[in-house]
Amino acid sequence: MSESPLPSLTAARVVIVAGKGGVGKTTVTAVLARAAVTDGRRVLVVELDGKPTLADWFAGLDADPPDGARLDVIHLSAADALDEYLREHGFQRIAKRLSSTGVIDMVGTAAPGIDDVVVLGKIKQLERAGDHDLIIVDGPAAGHAITFLTSASGLADAVRGGPVKRQSDDVLELLADGDRAMVVLVTLPETTPVNETVETAFSLEDDVGVRLGPVVVNAVDAAGDLPSVEEVDDALTAVEPGEAASLRGAWEFRRSRRAMEVEALDRLGERLPLAQVHLPALPVAGLGAHDIDVLASHLTEDGPT
Repeated sequence: MSESPLPSLTAARVVIVAGKGGVGKTTVTAVLARAAVTDGRRVLVVELDGKPTLADWFAGLDADPPDGARLDVIHLSAADALDEYLREHGFQRIAKRLSSTGVIDMVGTAAPGIDDVVVLGKIKQLERAGDHDLIIVDGPAAGHAITFLTSASGLADAVRGGPVKRQSDDVLELLADGDRAMVVLVTLPETTPVNETVETAFSLEDDVGVRLGPVVVNAVDAAGDLPSVEEVDDALTAVEPGEAASLRGAWEFRRSRRAMEVEALDRLGERLPLAQVHLPALPVAGLGAHDIDVLASHLTEDGPT
């Protein structure tokens, strides 16, 4: 049995999960949250703009959490965060107009980064409230993750004082404290996602200075050793020729896929000196609540090795 990777993945109170679109970022968010609840934590999952799917997944989980543990989900949009921010700072009339006319994009254009800062400011507020042991943010795709996390620095430099300056400074303080915030990058064992993950990691370290946790590699082929060419040929002698050709083609595809994964994982390890946590590929067309539980078991001490 291997050591649980969960402590290293949840070493800060706010964990922002980020990755290239299509790598399973939301899946990893759900898996991490489920594992942390099983570990006895009070977990809050924050969904940013996008289709809310996590609540549906979690609704299908029927296992009772340990005493004191719980799992809450909120959906946080830039429009809602800005509306709340304006109301809290005495701009109720402006907030009402924004809500009625839907001009949040215009505000973001007039003050670049303010929509990201108010979202991060709300996350900071939730962290300070102390109602949860762990806050997991289903963050933006890798490209936006950099601008999302650098927005506070840009505004702090551009604004000399006032509530926006204070908000930016508070967000920078959160991101700079490795005990309070960290980023977990998600990738697939493929060339393009690995390359983008490496680039994102260096950009986050250089431009944001935020702590990086282990890289989660999603959908890894981990079903054991494949049979050799000789073993395949021997087994196919008893199969009809047409079926044998199909079976051999499937084996060759999986063998080439395995080779590609090994090469991608080796490159990731060589270029990025971060620990890796591998989640296995599951043979299902679409993940459900049970599959989230299965994957979560790989992050806990009693899970598969």
